[in-house]
Amino acid sequence: MSLQHILGLDHVVVTVRDLDAAAAQWRALGFTVSPRGTHSPILGTGNYTIMFGDDYVELLGILTETEQNQPTRDYLAKREGLERAAFTTDDAAAGAEELKSRGIEALGPIHFGRPVDLPGGGTGEARFNVFRWPLGEQPGGLRIFACQHLTRETVWIPELLSHANGASRILRLEVLAADPAAAAAHLGRLIDEPARAEGDAWLVPSGGQRADILFYDAAAFARRYPPAVRDGAAPEGAVALVLATTDIAAAQASFGGAATAHDGALSVAASAANGIVVSVRPH
Repeated sequence: MSLQHILGLDHVVVTVRDLDAAAAQWRALGFTVSPRGTHSPILGTGNYTIMFGDDYVELLGILTETEQNQPTRDYLAKREGLERAAFTTDDAAAGAEELKSRGIEALGPIHFGRPVDLPGGGTGEARFNVFRWPLGEQPGGLRIFACQHLTRETVWIPELLSHANGASRILRLEVLAADPAAAAAHLGRLIDEPARAEGDAWLVPSGGQRADILFYDAAAFARRYPPAVRDGAAPEGAVALVLATTDIAAAQASFGGAATAHDGALSVAASAANGIVVSVRPH
């Protein structure tokens, strides 16, 4: 039986060393970037978000060292990049208990929030409950957690949903693993979704109509992306984010000289997007 309180991929966390510089970099690629947010003191982090219809990209940086952000600081000591993936949960407490009933020692739930600058003036608050899978459970080097949105209206703000490059949703998160079949099976066990072979890779659906998570080895990564695009990518873990665009010409104009066209897609090198290949496809 599938997990009852996991509803598919919610967002991905791109962890960066210079938060404001990262926001400027993604803005230059044609993404609408939210105002900067500051999380509750327990987390010690700040963020910018890039919002789509049902999911989003979060740019995350450390503001103050805390016990909660030690794993992120350990990650940043090695590199920037797509550190974590979050799944939507409709009830964080029930979701954590569901994992525990299956022998997975979930961490949390933890409640936190951040102020939000609202269009037209004023400030609201975005509030969340989250739980995490154990730190030792990282399929293909990808940390995972679940997020319950208590105030969707202060996260999915209409003015943030339109992007000059036409990006509209996350189609796929791609993970480089030495043993992609084992990594996919590992994730499949953690979220109770079946892993299946997909050409030279292994695919795990995240649930519902949300993005898939694809695992492959270095040879398959090289077949998908030209060397210029792979420049700056991590040797393991999440290496590529594939987005849908409603307007490939707008994406080409927004990416400009940073784009490489290949196999019906436009991709920006990992070195130009904080260690993650950003690829868009018409959809």
